[in-house]
Amino acid sequence: MGNRFRLKPGSQLLLFLICFTFGVWVLRGLTLLSFLPGIVLYLLILACLAVFVINSIRSMR
Repeated sequence: MGNRFRLKPGSQLLLFLICFTFGVWVLRGLTLLSFLPGIVLYLLILACLAVFVINSIRSMR
């Protein structure tokens, strides 16, 4: 019964990246991670988009 809802590894990676990016964004907004430059957030968002595109292409095959 525990295997009813199982994500593919690519989807798991995307979900992890989105959650991690959101966490970094919130902690940076609360100034707990204010030492991180803004480019780190942009790179994380870019990584999320790249994983999304790759997953979309792989699922169409």
